[in-house]
Amino acid sequence: MSDTISAARTGHALKKIHAAPTLAMRALYAVEYALFWSVMTLFRALGLKPASDLGGWLARKLGPMIPVTRRARRAMALAFPGMSEAERERHILAMWDNLGRMFAEYAHLDKIWAVKPGARIEIAGMEHALAAIAKGRGGLFISGHGGNWEVLARCIADVGLKGTLVYRPPNNPYVDAWIAKQRRIGLPTLAAKGGDGARVIIKTLKENAFIAMLVDQKANDGISVPLFGRPAMTSPAAPSLSIRHKAPIVPAWCERLPDQRFRVTVYPEIQVPDTGDKGRDTYELALRLNQFLEARIAENPANWLWLHSRWPKG
Repeated sequence: MSDTISAARTGHALKKIHAAPTLAMRALYAVEYALFWSVMTLFRALGLKPASDLGGWLARKLGPMIPVTRRARRAMALAFPGMSEAERERHILAMWDNLGRMFAEYAHLDKIWAVKPGARIEIAGMEHALAAIAKGRGGLFISGHGGNWEVLARCIADVGLKGTLVYRPPNNPYVDAWIAKQRRIGLPTLAAKGGDGARVIIKTLKENAFIAMLVDQKANDGISVPLFGRPAMTSPAAPSLSIRHKAPIVPAWCERLPDQRFRVTVYPEIQVPDTGDKGRDTYELALRLNQFLEARIAENPANWLWLHSRWPKG
């Protein structure tokens, strides 16, 4: 409940910023958006492959020099203490390549689909999602920032299922509107994190549809749950929703393949504990989700976004 209250407050704060920005803020937003729009227009004009290649090249050249890369180096050293520094650097460079490509691919999300002829997304294990939704209680399609995570929602729609994408809006409302339009290519219904979004989420579950969520970011108001053996502040939102509404959790993961192609693997439903102790069950389910993330990240560390501050400095 505290997570929902905090999210609602955050949502109200963002609405205030978006609804009544000062003149200086509006000017800054306009300049930011003009630059963002110019870059996206260039990527669109280049075509999918050249844009992705350029985005990857730029990120490989510039990313390692950006101060936030120190966070990625520290995080990877904590998660994989036995890995050599040279190997970690290779993974971090590949991470930047993936991030740059993904940024450029925002301009081409309408060209990336599954199932139909010309599909760039191959899906494995979608029978797990179909079995979960057949229970009639909706479901949570859970993942993390792996590969191009924006294509995950597209998989739900392309196999004929309905759903809502939960996302954290950027502060700039103009950029937010542009990205939201691209995201609706995958799922037409979006729910920004916050009070209004929470109502959309509940409505989606009642309609026996999927909630698509990423659960690997730090939550300052969350609960401390181990990730790679270290305490990490973890959002209880997905476990709480699952327990409260008896909605099954179906984890999925996106991997980048060569030539702007992707593999989305849907895994068996994560069993929800039912001890009668809600707090204990929420923790246990959050732990199971973190263990899922650990396993996927360990399979290919370069495929995950290491820039989040997942562990406190010690």
